[in-house]
Amino acid sequence: MARSKKTRKGGENGPKFAPRVKKADRKTVEGKRAENGRKPGSRHNEALLKQNASGNAGKSTDPRHGSKKPVALTPVATKEPQSTKPKQPKMTDEQKLLKIEEDPRLNSLLDMLEEGRDLSANDQKWLDSQLDEIERLMDRLGLNEEAPKSTSNKKTPKTDSDDDLLARFESGEDLLKDYFSKD
Repeated sequence: MARSKKTRKGGENGPKFAPRVKKADRKTVEGKRAENGRKPGSRHNEALLKQNASGNAGKSTDPRHGSKKPVALTPVATKEPQSTKPKQPKMTDEQKLLKIEEDPRLNSLLDMLEEGRDLSANDQKWLDSQLDEIERLMDRLGLNEEAPKSTSNKKTPKTDSDDDLLARFESGEDLLKDYFSKD
């Protein structure tokens, strides 16, 4: 069977085109839409600016002209209102001591000293100041292991030996047995 070429005519089912109209009979094509906004360059147009200024009694309505507020070219010392932070209560000596003892830098430097490593001058200075602060706080709290030196003639409690403490404990055990037997 012979091949038939497609035609450019659509036939019955093809698209329908508008009939050709002469150029003189055509409607004029709508051009650009109506312009919106200000004309270009109106910001720099002196005549337009003067008209606006005289029409509005010196007040410019064009927001593009910026603020008319004068700007100081030299720094002016202004007092800013101080922020009112709630004052935190002062830390007690116990809290200060705990804070210093829990410092990770202090712990790491002490570990380095125990291992026999040398510390830099800044680290050594900081460590000494922290240890002095700990000692001062312990003196205030009475936690130092040194016995306070007293010049008075009052009796100071003597440290008992282990045997004396054991004897006192055992005598207390007899008293406890007597107490329970009374019931």
